Amino acid sequence: MSLRREGSNAATADSQQPQQYEYYPYDYGNYYTYGGNNYSSQTYPFDVTQYYTAQLQYSLYANKAPTGIAYLDALLYGGLKRGEVYLVAGEAGLGKTIFSLKFLKTGADIGEPGIYISVDEPSEDVKRGAYEALGWDLDAYEKQGRVIIYDFRTHFKLYSKEGAALTLDPRDVAKMIIDVIQRNKAKRVVIDPIAPLLITGHQDILWVREYLRELVFQLKRYKNTTTLLTSEIPTGESKVSRFGVEEYLAGGVLMLQLFEEPMMHQIFRVMYVRKMRWMPIPPIKLVYEIQRGEGIVIRGLLPDVLRYIQQGYQYGYYPYTTQ
Repeated sequence: MSLRREGSNAATADSQQPQQYEYYPYDYGNYYTYGGNNYSSQTYPFDVTQYYTAQLQYSLYANKAPTGIAYLDALLYGGLKRGEVYLVAGEAGLGKTIFSLKFLKTGADIGEPGIYISVDEPSEDVKRGAYEALGWDLDAYEKQGRVIIYDFRTHFKLYSKEGAALTLDPRDVAKMIIDVIQRNKAKRVVIDPIAPLLITGHQDILWVREYLRELVFQLKRYKNTTTLLTSEIPTGESKVSRFGVEEYLAGGVLMLQLFEEPMMHQIFRVMYVRKMRWMPIPPIKLVYEIQRGEGIVIRGLLPDVLRYIQQGYQYGYYPYTTQ
């Protein structure tokens, strides 16, 4: 995150007034970690801007799949580890699908074809929503074979014609997904959401755990394919996933949340890394927005955003502005 003074006469601003800043989230060379009571900027040993255009020059980060969310990629040392399965969790309306599509679009733009497996929404609705809200023409990506969208709703039915619960073998489900990966030579996979794939007529949580374990095991066999699973958390609940087992099997968990500041009457979307296996990632909360053309954009650290808004109310201006 970088901060810049506004106005041509910024240098002669009244010393009694706090400096007014405009947020620019694209200073990828820096990241922030928590230290004591303050956040302090530290030099980051990796320039994410160069990663997208010349990632092969960085052998240390060659096994990473960038999400396209630059601030997050810097925090993750270049992106998500290839060949791993990750969980993106949050309540409805926080941008889990947009996060996932941004991940696929970023991969397509750097030569990594991907597939989006829609489990509870028609594929045409996904394409239309991406175009109308974000300006992303997924039809064009699909025609080029860079992002393929599959409607898996037709493959999974909860009940048979007689009304009895239908039991699916997890190996059959995994085989269908693996067939799609192989057929498209996919480097990135999104299953959005994962919960309907686990509702197969069994209520035994141990069976569900083994079902998911088998699915994740099969996905991890493909070391060059990175998978995102989305999980919708019921509003008001503190758990991470529908069944309480998905987060244990995933290699990493990214949480999307709403944060309400009652004193300033502001509500923010925030994200943080809850889990990232074998990586020392600080659990810092990042304020993000959903912007047309960009999708998910990090605006800064939550404490920084709150501090500048508080200064704005105190001195009669609003320093945190959307673009």
